Amino acid sequence: MIQDENILQKTRGIREEIVDLRRDFHQHPEIALQEFNTARKVERILRGLGIETKMMVKDTGVRGTLKGSLPGKTIALRADLDALPVQEETDLPFSSKNAGAMHACGHDAHTAMLLGAAMVLAEREQLTGNVVFIFQPAEETGAGAKPMIEEGVLEGVDGIFGLHVYVPMGFGTLGYKTGPFMAAGDFFDVKIMGKGGHGGWPHLAIDPIAIAANAISSLQTIVSREVDPLESAVVSICKMEAGGGSYNIIPDSATFGGTIRSHGPELREYLPRRLKEILEGVTSGMRGSYEFSLTRKFPAVINEEKMTQLVVKVAQDLLGKDKVSQMKPLMGSEDFSYYLHEIPGTFVFLGAESEEKGIIYPLHHPRYDIDEDILPIGAALHAAVALEYLARK
Repeated sequence: MIQDENILQKTRGIREEIVDLRRDFHQHPEIALQEFNTARKVERILRGLGIETKMMVKDTGVRGTLKGSLPGKTIALRADLDALPVQEETDLPFSSKNAGAMHACGHDAHTAMLLGAAMVLAEREQLTGNVVFIFQPAEETGAGAKPMIEEGVLEGVDGIFGLHVYVPMGFGTLGYKTGPFMAAGDFFDVKIMGKGGHGGWPHLAIDPIAIAANAISSLQTIVSREVDPLESAVVSICKMEAGGGSYNIIPDSATFGGTIRSHGPELREYLPRRLKEILEGVTSGMRGSYEFSLTRKFPAVINEEKMTQLVVKVAQDLLGKDKVSQMKPLMGSEDFSYYLHEIPGTFVFLGAESEEKGIIYPLHHPRYDIDEDILPIGAALHAAVALEYLARK
């Protein structure tokens, strides 16, 4: 393990700088593919550290390259820049100034942590190999990692590391998982077509609301009755719309949509196929018809074993063995998965909860916040992982 310097002591020495950065990003959130000011600020800071920069994805993303004094491998460290379309309700003194936008998922912290790591790594007199800093837009919509890759962000990179602050985990703890970790996430939309009519004469209509209700109920049996109980899968209906004109008008159509989550490729193909088969049966049996569309979003996050074990050892050294534990697979999705489909790497969670400080609200909540004492720890973890990776033959 890297023992020649106390990385955590160094990042704690610049704690206020990292905190100020996080608060500035938090106060000026920008949603997916609108991260122009955020990206420009990141790029200016990297250039000021002597790190080579490249603007990407129409100036909403940044790649920074710290070239070592000696030849060696190249590791990438990744942070996400985008905020959510959420109205903030925290009453923090640095709460969002942009109405309808909020850093409710910790991306402000991720960006500040990675910049803190860049500050520490850039001041090293000798570095064997290179470090690529990836500041990516549009993680929340799944539209950021893929175009970054297409524009060459992984060019020459041998391995990659990423982390996510997580409030449901105790402060300063780290959760990891080798292999399948986070689910593939796909979205679907359904339109049920019937025949409109008067609410008092339903026999003269074909009620799309009744068809949709039966279809939704039937779809819930896919996971409970067709998926191995030892496998993880989710079919969730998250939106529905029908009628709205009057209390006595049966509408012509009803729409609903949701998400499908799974870890294995076979199940990812099976679930939407069964959705369509059930929709076909229900709608035809009730004299209606349907339209179905599927949007493939996130592949599964599958962590590579060697990289995961490297991070685990670094985290145990940095945080203590009792603070590092294996997690169960999660049904949330992350577009970090696109990087892992290209090169070996791993993605972990870093606990940022603090009941004493009232920091208890989950991701995407309008009162979400983190314990800022985690910022230098996250920065140190990034830097220590990079140094350990580059030191290994």
